[in-house]
Order: sequence, then C-alpha cells, then structure tokens
Amino acid sequence: MNRQEWLAYGRQNGYCGPRVCITHDVYPTTAAEDAEIGEYDDPCIFLLRVYRDDLERAEVEENHSPSVWRNE
Repeated sequence: MNRQEWLAYGRQNGYCGPRVCITHDVYPTTAAEDAEIGEYDDPCIFLLRVYRDDLERAEVEENHSPSVWRNE
C-alpha cells in the first residue's frame, strides 16, 4: 500500500478528518475545545504534516525547528 492509498484508507474508515487548511479553515475543534480555548487561550491541538516527498520534508525541517526536535 503506498502513501496515497494509506491516507485514503484512513479517511474512508473514519480514522482521520478531511484535509483542512489551518491558515484559512482554522483548526477542526469540538464545542468543548472552543470553550477551553476561550477560557485559557492556550489550546494544544496537534497537527500531522504529511509530506509530498523527501524534498518537502527537508524544506519544512529547515524552516520549522519543532519539526526536527519533536521528532527526536
């Protein structure tokens, strides 16, 4: 199974939500999380970045240090 098939399988079986843009669509949250965000203004909402290829991974890691140190 290649990466595209694996992601499609996960989406079709409800293991993940649809692809969203965190810049324009914001984070997908529940009403309870929205209330917590309003109360504390410090949510921890995790995002999994899927790379198109090794070049994109290298470019992200060069530009975004947490993508490196969180992986260690």
